[in-house]
Amino acid sequence: MAKQMHYHKIHEIFSRFQAAEPEPKGELDHTNVYTLVVAVALSAQATDVGVNKATKELFKVADTPQKMLDLGLEGLTEHIKTIGLFRQKAKNVMKMSQILVDEYGGEVPSSRAALESLPGVGRKTANVVLNMWWHIPAQAVDTHIFRFGNRSGVATGKDVVAVERAVEDNIPAEFQRHAHHWMILHGRYTCKARKPMCGTCLIRDLCEFEEKNYD
Repeated sequence: MAKQMHYHKIHEIFSRFQAAEPEPKGELDHTNVYTLVVAVALSAQATDVGVNKATKELFKVADTPQKMLDLGLEGLTEHIKTIGLFRQKAKNVMKMSQILVDEYGGEVPSSRAALESLPGVGRKTANVVLNMWWHIPAQAVDTHIFRFGNRSGVATGKDVVAVERAVEDNIPAEFQRHAHHWMILHGRYTCKARKPMCGTCLIRDLCEFEEKNYD
């Protein structure tokens, strides 16, 4: 773990991220807030590409909680059987959909606490939805952000909650809305786990990573 980076370097890093991609987007396909919740919940321990393949046809027939209930557990399971942990995820999606119909009139609630109360929706999923749909600067810390934050010194912490707090506390306000997307994309495509692409990294001169790889 690198030491926590100071303000001016963090500001420069995110200025570069912003210049390179002013409006970063999440890579999970969705058509509305409900399908976004489902897609993010399905993405746990799965790739976005794999989830998108599974939900391409699913969301054509089940893009609301009621339609998902009408599709039924077996129908949903058939659509997502290529995704890891698909049986448990299917059960969670059905339970979540029933709660949304019974308690929220078929609408997805817009508070973190209400979202986290739904089956299969943890803090990370809730933060993704709050950020992507309601544009709240919530920080969803996944493995990419955790690795990049600690390796670079941008946001350090021993667990995801600590890194989430470090992102909120240390990244300048003007970058907060898109911060987690920039970090996810950087961690996924440049600051990779096994072989980081330091030689072509946009922020290599600012990063605190001591084991830089220039191959």
